[in-house]
Formats: sequence, C-alpha cells, structure tokens
Amino acid sequence: MDSTNPDLAQDFSPLFQIYKDGRVDRLINTEIVPPSFDPKTNVESKDILYSPEHHLSVRLYLPKNTHQNQKLPLLVYFRGGGFCVGTVFAPINHNYLNILVSEANIIAVSVDYRNAPEHPLPAAFKDSWTALKWVASHFHQKGPEDWLNHHANFQRVFLSGGSAGGNIAHQMAIKLGHEEKLEGFNITGIILCHPYFWGKEPIPGETREEWQRKWLEGLWKVVNPSSRGLDDPWINPAYDPNLGLLGCSRVQVAVSEKDPLRERGWYYCLKLRESGWSGDIEVLDYKGEEHVFHLSNLTCLNAVHMRKRIVQFINQ
Repeated sequence: MDSTNPDLAQDFSPLFQIYKDGRVDRLINTEIVPPSFDPKTNVESKDILYSPEHHLSVRLYLPKNTHQNQKLPLLVYFRGGGFCVGTVFAPINHNYLNILVSEANIIAVSVDYRNAPEHPLPAAFKDSWTALKWVASHFHQKGPEDWLNHHANFQRVFLSGGSAGGNIAHQMAIKLGHEEKLEGFNITGIILCHPYFWGKEPIPGETREEWQRKWLEGLWKVVNPSSRGLDDPWINPAYDPNLGLLGCSRVQVAVSEKDPLRERGWYYCLKLRESGWSGDIEVLDYKGEEHVFHLSNLTCLNAVHMRKRIVQFINQ
C-alpha cells in the first residue's frame, strides 16, 4: 500500500498501517488455520476459550500417541508480532508448534492476546497472565480441559515465545518470581527466541541507524502510549529492579546475526547475570539469519538445529 496516501496517519510497514480515521490495516500474519490432527507430526490441536470477557482462546497441542494419564512437560507459548499483529491461529505459529510438540514430546498451550494499538499494553500482559492462571487451574486435575488435567506435568513448565512473545515470557516469569505465585505451577525454564527488547541509548554492537531507531521508538509509542520511554522495564529489562527475581532456574535465549535485536538478547543475559540471579543461561547465536527465521523457514538447517537445542533444553 502507498505510504504517501493522504489518509495514512502512521506507517509501520511491513507490520501494519494506521489511518487517520483510526482504522488499522495489518499487513502480515492475517491468515488463520483451524485446529486439526496433523498427520505429518502426529499432533492433535484444539481451541479452548480462556477469557470469555475478551473472547480470547488458547490453542492446545498434544501428541496423538500419548497414553492415558501420561504426564508430559508443559510448554506455554506466547506468539510474536510486535504486540500489534498476528494470532495463534496463523500458520506461522501453528506449523511451528506442531513440529516442536512432536519433536519434544510435550503438551503445549499457545496463548492468544489482544493486539495494540486498539488494545495497548498492558493488555497483552494482562491477557497472558489470565491465560497462565487458567492453565494453572488444572493443577488438581479439576480444570475445564481434560488434556491439561490428564497430561500436563506442572512441575516441568516452560514459558516460551518469539519476538514480542519472548518479551511476554520474560514478563510472566518476573511476575511469578516477584509478585504472585500460582499453586503447583513450577516454571523450570524460559525460552526466549529473538526477544523484543530495546532501549533509548545504543549498546555496543547495536545499530545506530537513525531511521531504524526512530521506527522502533515509534512502534513502542503505539504499543504503549502511556510508557515513560524506551527504558521502561517492559521493553528494557536492564531497568527492572526486580530482574534478579526471575521466577525460574534456567534461561535459553536465541539470537541471530542479521536481527537488529541481536545485541539486546546478549545484553539481557549480561544484565540478568549482573542482577544476582543465579540460574543457568544458554545462548544460541545463528550466523547469517534474520529475525524469527526459525518460524518463517522451518526446514532450513539452522531452524532444525535451533529446535533440536530447544528440545534438549526442555528434556534435559
């Protein structure tokens, strides 16, 4: 679409555009696929409403050959999209989780949440926390969803996400470690894939291109218009006084050479260690790859390798 359109108020291509009348035109990840049995991976999926108030659902994934009452590690996955685009029902998320659930032999819950700018932060964080509480309600095997009652091992829970979803996974782990516990819900580790973190001042190795930094700053203002800026702990964990209270013992972070967010992933690990947090940190760094390449090209060698390392992280 022509960004010189006089009706256009803000252009955040290739993600979305905002018009002067308030209309938002999302440009990617608008396709949806239904839950189904995937014969290639032998994984079943289904959608369950977790927030009637906001009409939000999770998509559950389970290997079809799972025995009755067999307990599997539980992955709670938060999709990306810059807090502005996408849905758990998009093929880019659905296809990835079918493969990961099969390879890791886990049960997964993929969490949908409200998008900005119609629903600015903290909407995505509030929705994600509501979803976590819904998942945790199955600890006594008396929740509304049988797959979780029968197959989720709540002593081996992992939070994960790509881009904005990585940010959300981190924020949920902070909340669990600092503010509020969920009965029987033990977060073993978090897996942050190209996490969406940023900051006002460039860090060593990070882009200093004015256009790129202005684009990212403008995006954050749309995502969180009430924010105090790019050093808000919601986007820059280095400024979070509670960083050392991260509620898990293991962290895996994946970054890529051609991703503008690469240095922030490394910086996150540095600041996490400096905070006094005493857990284990593993970094996966992929040469020649772009942001969230592991979702857009599932069969490339680095995507296959990255999933293998995630599987090892979950099952070790």
